[in-house]
Amino acid sequence: MNDSSLLLSRRSLLRSAGWLGAGLAGSALGPARLLAQPSAEDMYPAVTNLVYDYVASGRLPGAVAAIGWGSAPPAQIARGTMAFDSGTPVDLDSLYRIYSMTKPVTGMAAMMLVDEGKIGLDQPISDFLPKFAQMQVQVTPDGSITELKPAQTAITLRHLLTHTAGLGYSIIQKGPIKEAYEAAGLVPGQASRLSIPPLSGVKTVPSLAQFADKLAEMPLVYEPGTRWSYSVGLDLVGRIIEVVSGQDFAAFLAARVFGPCGMASTGFQVSAAQAPRLTSNYLVHDGKADPIDPGASSVYLDPPAFPFGGAGLVSSPRDYDRFLMMLAGGGMIGSTRVMSEAAVRLGTSNLLPASADLAGTWVAGAGFGAGGRVGLGADAGTFGWSGAAGTVGFVNTRVGLRAGLFVQFMPSAALPIPEEFPKSVLTDVSAMKKAA
Repeated sequence: MNDSSLLLSRRSLLRSAGWLGAGLAGSALGPARLLAQPSAEDMYPAVTNLVYDYVASGRLPGAVAAIGWGSAPPAQIARGTMAFDSGTPVDLDSLYRIYSMTKPVTGMAAMMLVDEGKIGLDQPISDFLPKFAQMQVQVTPDGSITELKPAQTAITLRHLLTHTAGLGYSIIQKGPIKEAYEAAGLVPGQASRLSIPPLSGVKTVPSLAQFADKLAEMPLVYEPGTRWSYSVGLDLVGRIIEVVSGQDFAAFLAARVFGPCGMASTGFQVSAAQAPRLTSNYLVHDGKADPIDPGASSVYLDPPAFPFGGAGLVSSPRDYDRFLMMLAGGGMIGSTRVMSEAAVRLGTSNLLPASADLAGTWVAGAGFGAGGRVGLGADAGTFGWSGAAGTVGFVNTRVGLRAGLFVQFMPSAALPIPEEFPKSVLTDVSAMKKAA
């Protein structure tokens, strides 16, 4: 298998990001108009055709789209089964590996602590993790790891949340720095029990504390604040949350996010009781889809090395919709306040340092908030992210729309559905607006 077909390919990670909610500003529709529609399929014909086509053509065993407005329950558009060899239909309660859609969850958890005054957005993280006090930077990005220079800027929480800290990522970097990350076990993610690049033969460090300590020993790829570069920043945020809150990171999310939001099916490990709902994940290559993580024997049935704040969660369409609903509600879901409206506004705003160079990056022309892309201009109000197994989730806080696509295949560049889904949502919403 060559580099271009890696299940976590560099070019595939954000190929849909530029379409997350594009053009939704000004598309608000009254609740009465929405409730007048007889079915989800009638309300969202473009999304329905997209989902049905991928399953009917045999490219995917199943797919679920969840689309909602305001505080109303999501419309479900589901087709197919949990695996190619399964007869169990997928629905809003099926479980999916959401990978990097974990990042906005971690980001919003951090915003709670910022809102409570327990950490400053621009406070050096070395105040909490002293080993990050004197970082070194590669003279040449992805070049020698011995030709280094002292960092001139302290890493802050803002840098970590927006991928501008200068940290690396083993699925992004090349050369010696990539090898150093892998040798140190700085690979915060899992995909399969099989030996598949780029995770084959890599043993992850056994705890979040050790992850942070080892990461502090690595040179930075870029000077903090100067360049957007996808990284393990959100994984490190998990450790900061532990230190600041005094709680285990997974326990913090359970108590502060999942519990209040009613996300009973979301976590870093799938329990025995939930296992029958776990879908299978596939590697798509040479026109074929091979199972790399069957639901019945998934690596997610075991405890992870530590809770991966950047890519570790398993969730259901219903659960992730509740997270997005909470954001759309300004921190409220039902009668429960999960986080303050100010914290949501800040976390979904453009937090990029003014000094950050975005040229040639996946987010050029956009903003970046607490773990997710932020729309600017006509796309203002949009916040969301995608996952390495094809999932997509976004919210537009200006119009109250939220949408999620749940599929399981790697790499996400193998099929264009993650990019097509937001476009289909926009097509349907635009048609609703014209008909209103």
